[in-house]
Amino acid sequence: MHELILEWQEAHQKRMATIRDGQPSTNPGSVRIGRDPVKCDLVISDLTVSGLHVEIFFDNATHTFVLRNLRDTNPPTVDGRQVIHGEIPLSQGSTIYLGQVIVTVLAVSLAPPNNPIQQTIILPPKPINLPIHNIASYGLECPHCHRISPYERMGFGCQWCGTSLASAASVLITG
Repeated sequence: MHELILEWQEAHQKRMATIRDGQPSTNPGSVRIGRDPVKCDLVISDLTVSGLHVEIFFDNATHTFVLRNLRDTNPPTVDGRQVIHGEIPLSQGSTIYLGQVIVTVLAVSLAPPNNPIQQTIILPPKPINLPIHNIASYGLECPHCHRISPYERMGFGCQWCGTSLASAASVLITG
Protein backbone atom coordinates (compact mmCIF):
# COMPACT_ATOMS: atom_id res chain seq x y z
CA MET A 1 0.00 0.00 0.00
CA HIS A 2 1.17 3.53 -0.79
CA GLU A 3 1.02 6.08 2.04
CA LEU A 4 1.93 9.71 2.57
CA ILE A 5 2.20 11.23 6.07
CA LEU A 6 1.58 14.96 6.52
CA GLU A 7 2.37 17.14 9.53
CA TRP A 8 1.36 20.74 10.33
CA GLN A 9 0.61 23.09 13.23
CA GLU A 10 -2.95 24.20 13.87
CA ALA A 11 -4.12 26.17 16.90
CA HIS A 12 -0.66 25.69 18.45
CA GLN A 13 -0.94 21.90 18.21
CA LYS A 14 0.99 19.54 16.00
CA ARG A 15 -1.35 17.59 13.70
CA MET A 16 -0.66 14.62 11.46
CA ALA A 17 -2.61 12.81 8.77
CA THR A 18 -1.94 9.75 6.65
CA ILE A 19 -3.13 9.63 3.06
CA ARG A 20 -3.42 6.17 1.52
CA ASP A 21 -3.79 5.25 -2.11
CA GLY A 22 -7.38 4.12 -2.60
CA GLN A 23 -8.73 5.27 0.78
CA PRO A 24 -12.43 6.23 0.88
CA SER A 25 -12.92 9.93 0.22
CA THR A 26 -15.42 12.57 -0.93
CA ASN A 27 -13.78 12.47 -4.37
CA PRO A 28 -12.76 8.84 -5.10
CA GLY A 29 -9.10 8.50 -6.01
CA SER A 30 -7.95 11.64 -4.18
CA VAL A 31 -7.99 13.27 -0.75
CA ARG A 32 -9.26 16.84 -0.74
CA ILE A 33 -7.84 19.34 1.73
CA GLY A 34 -9.35 22.65 2.79
CA ARG A 35 -11.44 24.45 5.38
CA ASP A 36 -14.91 23.16 4.33
CA PRO A 37 -15.79 19.90 6.15
CA VAL A 38 -18.52 19.12 3.59
CA LYS A 39 -16.16 19.21 0.57
CA CYS A 40 -12.92 18.05 2.19
CA ASP A 41 -11.56 14.81 3.63
CA LEU A 42 -8.83 16.60 5.58
CA VAL A 43 -10.02 19.82 7.23
CA ILE A 44 -7.62 22.62 8.24
CA SER A 45 -9.59 25.37 9.97
CA ASP A 46 -7.08 28.22 9.52
CA LEU A 47 -8.76 31.18 7.78
CA THR A 48 -5.97 31.46 5.19
CA VAL A 49 -6.83 27.99 3.87
CA SER A 50 -9.53 28.00 1.18
CA GLY A 51 -12.75 26.05 1.62
CA LEU A 52 -11.57 23.58 -1.04
CA HIS A 53 -7.84 24.19 -1.51
CA VAL A 54 -5.96 21.18 -2.94
CA GLU A 55 -6.20 17.47 -3.50
CA ILE A 56 -3.52 14.81 -3.16
CA PHE A 57 -3.60 11.52 -5.03
CA PHE A 58 -1.32 8.64 -6.03
CA ASP A 59 -0.39 8.69 -9.72
CA ASN A 60 0.17 5.11 -10.88
CA ALA A 61 1.89 6.26 -14.08
CA THR A 62 4.69 8.10 -12.23
CA HIS A 63 4.49 6.03 -9.03
CA THR A 64 4.35 9.21 -6.90
CA PHE A 65 1.93 11.18 -4.79
CA VAL A 66 0.83 14.36 -6.54
CA LEU A 67 -0.71 17.62 -5.30
CA ARG A 68 -3.29 19.34 -7.52
CA ASN A 69 -4.31 22.97 -6.98
CA LEU A 70 -8.08 23.54 -6.84
CA ARG A 71 -8.05 27.36 -6.37
CA ASP A 72 -7.01 30.08 -8.81
CA THR A 73 -7.12 32.86 -6.21
CA ASN A 74 -5.24 31.17 -3.35
CA PRO A 75 -2.66 28.84 -4.91
CA PRO A 76 -0.51 26.57 -2.77
CA THR A 77 3.28 26.78 -2.73
CA VAL A 78 5.27 23.52 -2.82
CA ASP A 79 9.00 23.63 -2.11
CA GLY A 80 9.13 27.33 -2.97
CA ARG A 81 7.17 27.00 -6.24
CA GLN A 82 3.66 28.43 -6.51
CA VAL A 83 1.29 25.89 -8.09
CA ILE A 84 -1.17 28.13 -9.93
CA HIS A 85 -2.43 25.54 -12.42
CA GLY A 86 -1.89 21.83 -12.63
CA GLU A 87 -0.09 19.37 -10.44
CA ILE A 88 3.25 18.84 -8.72
CA PRO A 89 4.81 15.62 -7.38
CA LEU A 90 5.45 15.34 -3.64
CA SER A 91 8.33 13.61 -1.90
CA GLN A 92 9.64 13.12 1.63
CA GLY A 93 10.51 16.51 3.08
CA SER A 94 8.34 18.53 0.67
CA THR A 95 7.01 21.73 2.24
CA ILE A 96 3.50 22.83 1.27
CA TYR A 97 2.06 26.26 2.09
CA LEU A 98 -1.74 26.27 2.18
CA GLY A 99 -2.44 29.89 2.92
CA GLN A 100 -0.22 30.55 5.94
CA VAL A 101 -0.30 26.94 7.15
CA ILE A 102 2.95 25.04 6.59
CA VAL A 103 2.36 21.35 5.84
CA THR A 104 5.38 19.04 5.69
CA VAL A 105 5.47 15.66 3.94
CA LEU A 106 6.95 13.73 6.84
CA ALA A 107 7.16 10.33 5.15
CA VAL A 108 6.23 8.47 1.99
CA SER A 109 5.77 4.72 1.96
CA LEU A 110 5.71 3.14 -1.50
CA ALA A 111 5.50 -0.45 -2.61
CA PRO A 112 7.78 -0.69 -5.66
CA PRO A 113 5.91 -1.59 -8.88
CA ASN A 114 5.20 -5.34 -9.02
CA ASN A 115 6.81 -5.84 -5.60
CA PRO A 116 4.75 -6.16 -2.41
CA ILE A 117 7.62 -5.14 -0.09
CA GLN A 118 7.25 -1.59 1.22
CA GLN A 119 9.93 0.91 2.04
CA THR A 120 9.29 3.74 4.46
CA ILE A 121 11.57 6.73 4.70
CA ILE A 122 11.08 9.16 7.58
CA LEU A 123 13.05 12.37 7.53
CA PRO A 124 13.54 14.68 10.47
CA PRO A 125 11.64 17.93 10.06
CA LYS A 126 13.67 20.36 8.00
CA PRO A 127 14.00 23.94 9.20
CA ILE A 128 11.97 26.52 7.35
CA ASN A 129 13.84 29.77 6.95
CA LEU A 130 11.29 31.66 4.86
CA PRO A 131 9.19 34.09 6.88
CA ILE A 132 5.53 33.81 5.99
CA HIS A 133 5.26 37.51 5.12
CA ASN A 134 7.81 37.03 2.29
CA ILE A 135 5.63 34.46 0.55
CA ALA A 136 2.29 36.28 0.32
CA SER A 137 -0.40 37.98 2.29
CA TYR A 138 -4.02 37.01 2.51
CA GLY A 139 -7.36 38.71 2.79
CA LEU A 140 -11.09 38.03 2.60
CA GLU A 141 -13.04 38.69 -0.61
CA CYS A 142 -16.39 40.34 0.10
CA PRO A 143 -19.20 38.19 -1.36
CA HIS A 144 -21.11 41.38 -2.27
CA CYS A 145 -18.66 43.94 -3.69
CA HIS A 146 -15.70 41.53 -4.28
CA ARG A 147 -13.16 43.87 -2.66
CA ILE A 148 -10.45 42.40 -0.46
CA SER A 149 -10.38 43.19 3.26
CA PRO A 150 -7.70 42.19 5.80
CA TYR A 151 -8.51 39.35 8.21
CA GLU A 152 -8.60 41.78 11.10
CA ARG A 153 -11.86 43.18 9.65
CA MET A 154 -13.68 39.82 9.71
CA GLY A 155 -15.70 40.71 12.83
CA PHE A 156 -16.59 44.17 11.53
CA GLY A 157 -17.64 43.34 7.96
CA CYS A 158 -16.49 44.70 4.61
CA GLN A 159 -14.95 48.15 5.02
CA TRP A 160 -16.56 49.28 1.74
CA CYS A 161 -20.12 47.93 1.80
CA GLY A 162 -20.55 46.53 5.34
CA THR A 163 -21.40 42.95 4.24
CA SER A 164 -20.47 40.21 6.73
CA LEU A 165 -17.17 38.50 5.93
CA ALA A 166 -17.96 35.35 7.92
CA SER A 167 -18.43 33.28 4.75
CA ALA A 168 -15.96 35.22 2.57
CA ALA A 169 -13.38 33.39 0.49
CA SER A 170 -9.74 33.53 1.54
CA VAL A 171 -7.66 35.01 -1.30
CA LEU A 172 -3.98 35.54 -2.02
CA ILE A 173 -2.93 39.18 -2.20
CA THR A 174 0.08 39.68 -4.42
CA GLY A 175 2.01 42.86 -4.31
